[in-house]
Amino acid sequence: MPTDVPGKVAEYYSQKLAEHGATPRGVDWNSADSQAVRFRELLRVCDDTTASLGDYGCGYGALLPIARQRGFTGVFRGYDVATPMIDAAKSLHATDILAQFDTAETILAGSAHVVASGVFNVKLDTPIVEWEAYVIATIDRLYALSEVAFAFNCLTGYSDADRKRPDLYYPEPSMLFDHCASRFGRHVQLSHDYGLYEFTIHVRRQPRGITP
Repeated sequence: MPTDVPGKVAEYYSQKLAEHGATPRGVDWNSADSQAVRFRELLRVCDDTTASLGDYGCGYGALLPIARQRGFTGVFRGYDVATPMIDAAKSLHATDILAQFDTAETILAGSAHVVASGVFNVKLDTPIVEWEAYVIATIDRLYALSEVAFAFNCLTGYSDADRKRPDLYYPEPSMLFDHCASRFGRHVQLSHDYGLYEFTIHVRRQPRGITP
């Protein structure tokens, strides 16, 4: 993974939080409605509402109340590279005794389910080859950190050409699907039909005792 990518990402999102506060705009989303749609799609990977849930790139913890509203009662672990985001998350969700937030990725280790929302979108001026190396390395980390399943989303390469921004990353969905299926087994699902210019991939670990 290129060593300067996490630092650039942290600086970018810290600035967004300073400008817009703990709001969807503060994590570079257009609206609360679209944020809720993508969260619901990611949470489909969690078929046990009592098992632990890790949020890779948690921002200010916006996923937590959505998960609780949908019946999630387990331990919630949030990781973000930007310290101001973690500080905001701890402040906003201080009354949730089952919520933990940290700038150390290891807080997610052993979580039943791990999700990542929007962490691959903002490449800034990072060369595409370096950014894709970062994306692949992070997907592999999601697998390593999760015990049961993980999910992530990306902007879609099928977005309208005139609306694409040069600082954002729009991969072909099939490329990341193929990586996950070839590396982690056949229990991979791609969703591309939920109304946003993005897709979500769900990966479930191979059940014990079953040969792929």
